[in-house]
Amino acid sequence: MKKLEIIRADLSNVSHQQAVLDITDMYARDPMGMNRPLSEETKAKLIDELRKFPCNMHLIGFMDDKPAGIANCVFSFSTFYAQKVLNVHDLAVNPAYRGEGLGQALLAAVEKEAVKEDCCKVTLEVREDNRARSLYERFGFSGGDPRMFFMEKKLVE
Repeated sequence: MKKLEIIRADLSNVSHQQAVLDITDMYARDPMGMNRPLSEETKAKLIDELRKFPCNMHLIGFMDDKPAGIANCVFSFSTFYAQKVLNVHDLAVNPAYRGEGLGQALLAAVEKEAVKEDCCKVTLEVREDNRARSLYERFGFSGGDPRMFFMEKKLVE
């Protein structure tokens, strides 16, 4: 049985910085991400920009002390409930560790942090064809009522 540990990343810790960068880049390369690596420019500035942004939180999943998954999250606010919302922006598990329960453990840790932060809900967006969609549904996420669509207008390429 592999040892599983989830920690809240400290972006002043160099090993945490590297884990956030490496796992986020791994996810970007996945077909469910961008299907290509992060650009060198993005890699060079990602940690510094995250450190400037006060509304983010990153959970790193370790399997046998090796960084194996991540939940990159952003806090927002619900005007309907007058409370914080925690959005899972990226949830990624290294393919070598899939099927070990790390995705579910990361979601449980996200929920625990959201409760601690007095959030009214946890949100995420998922591609219709994403293999992780069934994990989210098993964990209690739904399309919402009414069903919502994620839309975007790109301002940069």
